[in-house]
Amino acid sequence: MKQETIERIRKFTDDRDWDQFHTPANLAKSISIEANELLECFQWSDTEYDLEHVKEELADVIVYSQNMLDKLGLDVDEIVMSKMTKNEAKYPVEKAKGSSAKYDEL
Repeated sequence: MKQETIERIRKFTDDRDWDQFHTPANLAKSISIEANELLECFQWSDTEYDLEHVKEELADVIVYSQNMLDKLGLDVDEIVMSKMTKNEAKYPVEKAKGSSAKYDEL
């Protein structure tokens, strides 16, 4: 995410004095709630959905995720790269390519 976007999220939270409510547990709940609102966009159809609504709900997930990163002092690139290393080990190309099976079923 661009630094300008991150700073805007932080300013939004700071201007409203909302950091006091941003405990890791509250942020995790908020991420889950917003992810479920994103899922609701596809409740009755996998192919017919309102892209603008999808974008709004996805943005909410991303904003709360950035708030969680800040609260826990985490770097998004660091944690994603670490997880990708683990995923690459669990899902080697030669076994996982074209398969939706879970790693322990490959």
